[in-house]
Amino acid sequence: MFEAVVPLQAEHADLERRLADPNTHADPALARRLGRRYAELGAVVGAWLEWTRLGEDEQAARELGADDASFAEEAARTAARREEVAARLQRLLLPRDEADDKDVIMELKSGEGGEESALFAGDLLRMYTRYAEQRGWRTEVLEASESDLGGYKTVTVAVKGSGTPTEDDPAPYATLKFEGGVHRVQRVPVTESQGRVHTSAAGVLVLPEAEQVDVEVDENDLRIDVFRSSGPGGQSVNTTDSAVRITHLPSGIVVSCQNEKSQLQNREQALRILRSRLLADARDRADAEASEARRSQVRTVDRSERIRTYNYPENRISDHRTGYKAHNLDRVLDGELGPVLESCREADVAARLEALGEGA
Repeated sequence: MFEAVVPLQAEHADLERRLADPNTHADPALARRLGRRYAELGAVVGAWLEWTRLGEDEQAARELGADDASFAEEAARTAARREEVAARLQRLLLPRDEADDKDVIMELKSGEGGEESALFAGDLLRMYTRYAEQRGWRTEVLEASESDLGGYKTVTVAVKGSGTPTEDDPAPYATLKFEGGVHRVQRVPVTESQGRVHTSAAGVLVLPEAEQVDVEVDENDLRIDVFRSSGPGGQSVNTTDSAVRITHLPSGIVVSCQNEKSQLQNREQALRILRSRLLADARDRADAEASEARRSQVRTVDRSERIRTYNYPENRISDHRTGYKAHNLDRVLDGELGPVLESCREADVAARLEALGEGA
């Protein structure tokens, strides 16, 4: 049982040696990548060592239990604990999404419902920002197009983790990847004079933020246009050609940024978004070419269009993929998103375990 741990333990020991070598840290990107893998394997090796130790303790307690009933009770408790550790170890050994240790770029867009949808997109941005603050993550708005009433037609935000991801403190993408899809809201819009409840929606796209080593962008494949910024933002807005539009010619992906005051800053922001979109595009193509079994291991929680409903009159939030429901919408919108995300993670783990069993 758990034979797969043996080569992982050897890899963990090798990574420990490499991370102790000062030459490794001469390349910060390499050191960061090795550190993440070391932390990931550390959780596996730690669980396996605990499982092995508990097995030895259980056997010793059972031998002593033949003469002393108290040891028989201890053996039963140890066996129960060992089963818990075995279940945890099994989850840790499941195939991982290779992007789970990455930061996130989230794109929120208004949809059906006009101004009301744009206001709801702003509410979602606030929810994610508050949740990130609670986790100790940093957020940065990369690009935004505001609506007339203060909502967002589109807004792109980067979410950066607080350090090396662990099992108990995963990276932003591992946590927020389940948020991609259409979020539906039911409430009385501010523009509704008769108090009728309307339904509108906003879309959320979650991308793992690509590092330069993940995606190589050839400058010859880019068409870069500059134009005059529009909207609020200071003296340079509407007076200088600081806004940047980048077109990736091979894929046709277009990214525009105008939030920053300088053309150089907007160019860097646009390239960040472009790299993440290209990485997501490459991942989608790989998934499409993979077998059904492989796809079920990589993306198991259904990403159908309508993933969640936010019902204001009933203060209710409902996730349509997992069946999660709670009447604490006000607190969720204030950043208490943890239980909702945990229901998605548990459903994902259960589906991958089921797929693993079917493939065995």
